[in-house]
Amino acid sequence: MQLAAIDHVQITVSPEDSELVTQFYEHVVGLRRIPKPNDRPGAWFELGALQLHVGVEPVQRAENLQSKRHVCFLAADLAAAEAAFRAAGVEILPDDAPAPGWKRFYVRDPGGNRVEIGQRV
Repeated sequence: MQLAAIDHVQITVSPEDSELVTQFYEHVVGLRRIPKPNDRPGAWFELGALQLHVGVEPVQRAENLQSKRHVCFLAADLAAAEAAFRAAGVEILPDDAPAPGWKRFYVRDPGGNRVEIGQRV
């Protein structure tokens, strides 16, 4: 098998968190919202050639908060990205396992999903 690329990643949120999570990715993270080809709840976003799909399922926020699964976004300026999240009132979770050649921090979206923000150094 020879795969060519990743097209999209989907995260899940509870119906109660759907609107807050959609606003987070559109207005705090700054992703471009794109039309969905179906009428299921949630939202789709695009960054370059990759899409992030926010799906709505009966998942508990507490379950997401316990998980280390995540999406990672690359930042051109990690300090500026951190400052922007802080200015938006988002808690910064420090990197508890630094890796060589990589600087990062984490945040949680309003649905509890972990989001990594990184920069190669």
